[in-house]
Amino acid sequence: MPSALSNLETRRIELLEQLATASRDLDALRAARADDNADDEHDPEGSTLSSDWSRLIGLQDAARAQLDDVERAVQRAHDGTYGICVSCGRPIPVARLEARPAADRCIDCAS
Repeated sequence: MPSALSNLETRRIELLEQLATASRDLDALRAARADDNADDEHDPEGSTLSSDWSRLIGLQDAARAQLDDVERAVQRAHDGTYGICVSCGRPIPVARLEARPAADRCIDCAS
């Protein structure tokens, strides 16, 4: 499973970078919200601070959930159960694992 671990580690790094970016963007948004001069509702060209806040929180939550999935997949790799469907016990096709390295179910069980 060296390739699987490599794919998982690559995805883990990507997700950590996404979380760091979202955190920086949220910090900048907090600063903008603290600014008394931020006229959030009257900018016809841009999104509101509230909608940006919601979008960033959603992106951050999604990245955290995906990171949790990747970390569980790494644990399965160490346990020797990576690539085995947690529902039916059959092998997960390699193509699925290449597309979704953290997959824990075969296509039939995931449907």
